[in-house]
Amino acid sequence: MSNISEIVVELFKEASIYLPDDVKSKLKHAEEIECGACKDTLQAIELNNKIAETKQIPLCQDTGVPVIFLKIGTGISSERIIEIIKEIEKGVKRATAEVPLRPNVVNPITRENLGTNTGMGAPFINFEFSENLNNEIEISVFPKGAGSENMSALKMLTPSEGLMGIKKFVLETVANAGGKPCPPIVLGIGIGGTADISLKLAKKALLRDIGNRNPEKTIENLEKELLDSINQLGIGTMGLGGKITALDVFIEVNGCHTASLPVGICIQCWADRKAKRKIKL
Repeated sequence: MSNISEIVVELFKEASIYLPDDVKSKLKHAEEIECGACKDTLQAIELNNKIAETKQIPLCQDTGVPVIFLKIGTGISSERIIEIIKEIEKGVKRATAEVPLRPNVVNPITRENLGTNTGMGAPFINFEFSENLNNEIEISVFPKGAGSENMSALKMLTPSEGLMGIKKFVLETVANAGGKPCPPIVLGIGIGGTADISLKLAKKALLRDIGNRNPEKTIENLEKELLDSINQLGIGTMGLGGKITALDVFIEVNGCHTASLPVGICIQCWADRKAKRKIKL
């Protein structure tokens, strides 16, 4: 078996230190069109990212909790999947010590910190089986900080509220969040499924690259419309006011019960950190 734990360490190091090029480019665009305090802050963010790369240190002190999306090929046995999970956990422990990652995972009741970002369900692995993979897996790591995660929202709309209700909920959520999620943000929206599924869809949507639109035209148009509406709210970088509140909006959709309309929202801060690798086993 490939050294999965070593690859997990590499992925968390990459995600924690290097901001993806698509995000850098969008932040640079925002910097070019903003002015005053917003422009100054975006310039500080750019400098911060350069220092992180030069000194090989995480670009934010909140290195998040370890969220992982694992795609599994149809040729992978259940026994091997169990081994993979153990290797991922081992990799997270190592990454916490070696990158290093701040040990953020605690017992939700006692607040005891185990110091390894593992245990009590962590790392948080989302599983998906893919016919496009045979004896391969694809690991996407997604360090999720608390500032943006705490602004997540779920609403069980009635079908009669429809598209207008969805738009209203999204704009209210972003407006109420203000500067707390460290904008400019990336917004993931999950529509349909059940309550839990809509939030999972919202987080999965955040794995997309900036500008990567939903293939369904109706959803693509909704993404563009919401992005434009959010950027008219005037929240701006870190809530200082400005033209750019969101870098992008991504929507994923599932079918839902005829009597319900679940909408989940996951917000990502400007530090849209992620890294992925395909591994042949």
